[in-house]
Amino acid sequence: MMKARGSDNMVKKNTLIKFLVLTIILGSAGCYRIDKGSRNQETKTIEFIVKMGAGEHWEMVRSGAQEAAKEFNVNMNFTAPDKEQDVDVQEKLVESAIERKVDAIVLSSSDYKGMVNVVEKAYNSKIPVIIIDSLVDTDKITGTVSTNNFEAGKQAGAKLAQLVGDNSNIAVMSFVKESESAENREKGIEAALKNYKNINIVAKEYCYSNEKASEELTKNVIQLNKNLNGIVALNSSASLGAARAIEELGLKNKIKLVTFDSTMLGIQYLENDVIQGTVVQNPFMIGYLGLKYGAMAARGEKIPKNTEIESRVIDEYNMYSEENQKFIFPFVK
Repeated sequence: MMKARGSDNMVKKNTLIKFLVLTIILGSAGCYRIDKGSRNQETKTIEFIVKMGAGEHWEMVRSGAQEAAKEFNVNMNFTAPDKEQDVDVQEKLVESAIERKVDAIVLSSSDYKGMVNVVEKAYNSKIPVIIIDSLVDTDKITGTVSTNNFEAGKQAGAKLAQLVGDNSNIAVMSFVKESESAENREKGIEAALKNYKNINIVAKEYCYSNEKASEELTKNVIQLNKNLNGIVALNSSASLGAARAIEELGLKNKIKLVTFDSTMLGIQYLENDVIQGTVVQNPFMIGYLGLKYGAMAARGEKIPKNTEIESRVIDEYNMYSEENQKFIFPFVK
């Protein structure tokens, strides 16, 4: 049963939508602070390689990188495999960048161990390598920009545990087994559950960042686990698929759902109580800082070794605050 909402919440909802529209307009118009002095510096070429090209998360990463490219006067080549599990394709993209002797590489790795050799090859070729979003199992890199995925997983696990209570059964809808971000989010969830009594993970599935696959896997998990109390989904594709499954099965608020990432549709699910909480990152800032540090490293400037991006839990009760609206729909001031 849906909870009644007053006119104040409707006003807040309209304000949120207007804020998003304004943010998009400002972004497309390029209305950001520009360091004019940086335009006089030598133009560098940065290869920016992410896990996959589709999805709002990666579009926001790209938007942040584009703003930094303008500010720091670099040519950016933004590339990605079609699918997140296409590790071989991503490896070839890095190989190509090395052969073309780009000035720096910014990479979100699809495979924590599988991308080690090519990353070290770039580093040994004196090409600065900035790892963003999902890390690689090597210290032969120039710097990192990412969410603390273990802590983000703990946030998600704690939120779901609070919703379902002790003596409950939950499922995890993850994305790619070999991804550092997925693995550490899973570990964070498990760590959070230790603070509660008898909350059991009865199923863990991998949708490989495919919404339809997540939807079908979620329906199957629900069918096989009649006493399921909650689900935590670990990226935007997993989240939207799980939400759609719960809605279509008429189980809204009967099976609690905690998700990752803020998308337009995800926010609607949150407002409609299909999703009860979501862990929000700042993909725009990840893209912006990744490109910024790539440009600085390419020019021989010192950059931070590790930059951690904040994550926080958003729910229907705190999503309308001005601070959280800016966090859900971030832009550079």
